[in-house]
Amino acid sequence: MSDMITADLVDLDLSADTKEAAARALAQRMVALGRVTDLEGFLADVAAREAQMPTGLDGGIGIPHCRSEHVTEPTLAFGRSAAGVDFGAADGPADLVFLIAAPAGADDAHLTILSSLARQLMNAEFTAALRSAGDAAAAAALIRGEEPAPAEDAPGDTGETEDTRETEETADTGAVSAAASAETDPGSTGQDSGGPARPFRIVAVTSCPTGIAHTYMAAESLENAGREEGVEVVVETQGSAGFTRLDPAVIAAADGVILAHDVAVREKDRFAGKPTVDTGVKAAINRPGELIGEVRDKAARGEVTAAAADGPAGSGGATPVERGGESGEGYGTKLRKWLMSGVSYMVPFVAAGGLLIALGFAIGGYEINKAPSVMDHFVWTQADSWAALLFQIGGVAFAFLVPVLAGYIAYGMADRPGLVPGFVGGSIALTINAGFLGGLAAGLISGAVVLAIQRVPIPKALRGIMPVVVIPLVSAAVVGFLMFVVIGKPIASAQEGMTDWLNGLSGANAVLLGALLGLMMCFDLGGPVNKVAYTFATAGIAVASPSDSAMKIMAAVMAAGMVPPLAMALATTVRGRLFNAAERENGKAAWVLGASFISEGAIPFAAADPLRVIPSAMVGGAVTGALSMAFGATLRAPHGGIFVVPLIGNPLLYLVAIAAGVCVTTALVIVLKGLRKPVTGTSAQGPGGGADPSAPTPGAKQPVAA
Repeated sequence: MSDMITADLVDLDLSADTKEAAARALAQRMVALGRVTDLEGFLADVAAREAQMPTGLDGGIGIPHCRSEHVTEPTLAFGRSAAGVDFGAADGPADLVFLIAAPAGADDAHLTILSSLARQLMNAEFTAALRSAGDAAAAAALIRGEEPAPAEDAPGDTGETEDTRETEETADTGAVSAAASAETDPGSTGQDSGGPARPFRIVAVTSCPTGIAHTYMAAESLENAGREEGVEVVVETQGSAGFTRLDPAVIAAADGVILAHDVAVREKDRFAGKPTVDTGVKAAINRPGELIGEVRDKAARGEVTAAAADGPAGSGGATPVERGGESGEGYGTKLRKWLMSGVSYMVPFVAAGGLLIALGFAIGGYEINKAPSVMDHFVWTQADSWAALLFQIGGVAFAFLVPVLAGYIAYGMADRPGLVPGFVGGSIALTINAGFLGGLAAGLISGAVVLAIQRVPIPKALRGIMPVVVIPLVSAAVVGFLMFVVIGKPIASAQEGMTDWLNGLSGANAVLLGALLGLMMCFDLGGPVNKVAYTFATAGIAVASPSDSAMKIMAAVMAAGMVPPLAMALATTVRGRLFNAAERENGKAAWVLGASFISEGAIPFAAADPLRVIPSAMVGGAVTGALSMAFGATLRAPHGGIFVVPLIGNPLLYLVAIAAGVCVTTALVIVLKGLRKPVTGTSAQGPGGGADPSAPTPGAKQPVAA
């Protein structure tokens, strides 16, 4: 760690009164040493990480940290505050502040060193020594591990201290070896009467969004608490440097599981069938003893998670949505995620099929949908034959939309066993003309049916055939019956009614619908609301002969989705002083993203200043959507941005609608940002009060924000 922290990166008289000021003061030291290239961009990354979860820890410690494109090498800065800085810890302000900066592509060796520091922070002697350090050089040396933490019985010889530390580490890891060998040697399980009863064994997983600090501190805290209580604790840290899977023998021998995480646990099904405590990573740092007690109580009550054989395809009772979400989510949140699971898998079929159909129309004209099958008639030298080929391939891709939507909604609910009834139900929805509404219903019903079947107690002898034969057979039959006989006709009637309503839209009603869709497209920039509007539009054109109203809706949706990134690109061009260097650099990329109909290009701006950017984008999107509908612009392709303008009806007026929305959003953003103090990339002060070395110089290219 000698190159990660030096005396120049230590401030023993940190005078900051807020966490933002503390991070800035320490970051300025990194800038002065050339470890950080863009102060504002780096601080934005630190703030984004802080927004995910406070980095204050009990015991007076704050560890703001992030991975950033603006960091040239792994760096650690340390500050000691007499007054304390609030980093959100439950026990009050932090007097020890560690700013950890890791490059976006940091290698495993550097990240391992940073993780070792995180573990040291759980050592009371180490933190006490930092609080009593007399000068910056001594503090830096202590953090690097060059001097032992002062203790009354500490040996005076450095080599002796290292030997002692190695002995302790060997003893600490003995529990891991013992647990692994316990399963290897059947005689050591503690079951025989000749040996002492083995201790309670726990396996744990720790992970945090960045995977640098909290992940390893939680592991150290759990291991320390386990030693104090006579419990064997073996931890798998799923950090930035990757993770080493626990030995299956160790997991099999465990009596309980602790999952302390703020991101999804990888391969969670390995821990199925055991008493499990599922919590956030900070809980493992602040109250590890309580978590161990909870696991032991669950084990005493016989409370376990669903076994892998009983769950969906070995998922340990966790569906894809549950594995990617937070524990304890409500049904409303899960329902939204189930639906988005189906939509996310459907969108590639929409894009590929829609663009192929649009190219077919562009080459062969709008009568190409009446061409005979290319199996019967295809002339290599005729453009019409190639147009028919593209159109028919796109039509086949479009035919998968509803089955894929239904199948992957069911997959999100019940994992792989949900795929068969989901696809069957989706195909039936097409057969009975129930459309996308039928697909949504089929997916939800399929998932529910599979989950119900999985709750039926099954003899162990039959469990092997459940996912292969029984569940697909029974669930497909039940879903097919419900779709054909019970709910199919009402849903088909509702779909037909909605189609007739869309076809009848004209005048003010159409303009209002365009404004509403524009608002939705710009509300969360690629999020669930945006996807609802986009799916609504693509549903209308996902037929062989889409109506004029459906094509108008598709045009309005795509136009509105292009507005936010284009507007932010224009704003950074005409009023660059209102944006920092990273945002100005992002603005250059936003030109291309916006022109390609990738709304997510505006996310960096919305994340940094949501109260000004998002409302402005929504107003501009509503203007564009309304004008597009008023101008009667149509679009047969579900994607493509300006690259499919030749396929748009009334293309010039369509571009006018987009330009109007972009100008409105740009003007609003500039006005709203102008009401506050401008943020420039050239006015930051360095540690010594001079100009910030990261400030952009004429002609210097600034790094793109992470």
